[in-house]
Amino acid sequence: MGVRTWIEGWPVYRQLTGTDPLGRGAAAQSARSKGLSARTGTVDSMARSVCPYCAVGCGQRIFVTDGKVVQIEGDPDSPISRGRLCPKGSASKSLVTSDRRQTRVRYRRPFGTGWEDLDLDTAMDMIADRVLQARDATWEDRDSGGRPLNRTLGIASLGGATLDNEENYLIKKLFTALGAIQIENQARI
Repeated sequence: MGVRTWIEGWPVYRQLTGTDPLGRGAAAQSARSKGLSARTGTVDSMARSVCPYCAVGCGQRIFVTDGKVVQIEGDPDSPISRGRLCPKGSASKSLVTSDRRQTRVRYRRPFGTGWEDLDLDTAMDMIADRVLQARDATWEDRDSGGRPLNRTLGIASLGGATLDNEENYLIKKLFTALGAIQIENQARI
């Protein structure tokens, strides 16, 4: 390859001498990049969701091919983020597709040294038993002045950032019915 051919193929030369002075179009393309296509060009479907990482609630577009997530991008139709995602939101595809993602209930017994797999029904029963146990052990009917309390300080709730109003409403109702008074949401902290 001659020096002249090499210089003419250099992007800065194409930018300065061509019709793309800002270097965002033809001047920036190489033979390889001209042959590339977007990962989202051949997807089967696209779903909208909300980023799970913080309380902002940025909109995401999730692109699926053959039942697998192939790309997650910011949703330009979202009034919250207008198509932008922070580095954590941009990397959220790995939350779904990572080979290190846990897809089973894992449990380590008290003072145990190893993890064991549990089926979901067993795990849910264990959680319910422990919630009721903590509630019963810390229940307060009345204060020292005889005034009714009907509460427990043994359980609390901290909701996640991506819960919507309806989910938060139901969580508040559930924990209030259990007698908990420490009910908070990450979005408010």
